[in-house]
Amino acid sequence: MKRKKRHLSAEFKARIATEALKGIRSVNDIAQENDVAPSQVSQWKKELESRMVELFESSNATKKELKKLEIKEAQMERKVGQLVLEKDFLLKKCEQLGIDVSEKL
Repeated sequence: MKRKKRHLSAEFKARIATEALKGIRSVNDIAQENDVAPSQVSQWKKELESRMVELFESSNATKKELKKLEIKEAQMERKVGQLVLEKDFLLKKCEQLGIDVSEKL
């Protein structure tokens, strides 16, 4: 008889991998207690070890990306302000010269 496939949560996997990474108990003991295969515990442990560095790298990369976006936003705000000033100036000049711009807008 086939065993029904279980869907394990990320929290469960993280807890098991962390426990295996600590090395207080053997992988076999952890697997037996949590009703999973020892090879699965080892796989989660290896994945946790390899991705721990990414956790800290991504926060630094995110900060750099956020800074770039803030600089780009400031540049765009300045450009919009400049364009608004130019538009107002040109509208005043058209008014002074008697050019009707209402139908062209």
